[in-house]
Amino acid sequence: MLAVSRLSRINEPLSLEGVGTAMAHHGELLQGVFEVGNGRLHRGLVTLPLPAMMSRATFIATRSTDIAVRPYGRAKAGVAARRTLDHLAIAEGGAVEIVSDIPIGHGYGSSTADVVAVIRAVADAYCAHLQPSRISQLAVAAEKASDAIAFGEQALLFAQRQGVVLEHFGGALPPLLLVGFKTRDGLPIDTLNLPPARYEQAEIQQFRVLRGVVAHAVRYQDPNCLGRAATASARISQRHLPKEHFDQVMAIAEDAGACGVQVAHSGSLIGIIFDRTAKNLRQRAGRVAGLAKRLGFGDVAFHPINDDGARW
Repeated sequence: MLAVSRLSRINEPLSLEGVGTAMAHHGELLQGVFEVGNGRLHRGLVTLPLPAMMSRATFIATRSTDIAVRPYGRAKAGVAARRTLDHLAIAEGGAVEIVSDIPIGHGYGSSTADVVAVIRAVADAYCAHLQPSRISQLAVAAEKASDAIAFGEQALLFAQRQGVVLEHFGGALPPLLLVGFKTRDGLPIDTLNLPPARYEQAEIQQFRVLRGVVAHAVRYQDPNCLGRAATASARISQRHLPKEHFDQVMAIAEDAGACGVQVAHSGSLIGIIFDRTAKNLRQRAGRVAGLAKRLGFGDVAFHPINDDGARW
């Protein structure tokens, strides 16, 4: 009877529960390869945070060493929970439940948001405080490549396959309004099965310049400067993962007097960037959204970025 009693208790909760959240992103403002202090090249990116969409994870510790994840199919989240428990030197397992409004497979960073939320939930269950740098490294260990959303809305050049910050630009992005949408086909993309882009030397030289442009845009809160950098990066991306009707999007942005165009470099998302403080913003952004819908782009939406909740 004693043995049966012990077996019956193995999956009982340990009265330890934690909750974690993480935001989405709308692809990247800049992605390429960049020099670090020793002259070596590292793949890196500047994420465009999208706090309006969130993943929320709950972790409940159990006496079993197994990790159970709901909904089914979020294997990376299970690996993230295990990696975090190992980092905290905890032998038990637990149950993970994820609730998310982030679409999967289009460049919103759904898997990274799940993974970061789970890492935070496990840490919360054990009253551990993990720094964003540690969360990022655990996220990369769980899914091979990650982005910088563990750092919130701070503007960073981030090495997505090492989980380290290559450069902190010293603040957040300037206030923006993004009109975002998916390409006409809108098909999900398996980012881990995409071969890494092989950049030409001229592109690598251009990335050096664009890195400086982004730094200037953050330092002086210049959305037009940021838009120019994003547009240049999007054009380079066209040579590696082309978006259908990109030229039409560029024409719409130019006609509307937008700051620029950004894309998900490994997804189907496109965004037209506006200065949040610009005149006639509602009319110009509304016209862009209407044109995008008429041309057949999907999931057209307005995304305020770093606007302090002000109405537009």
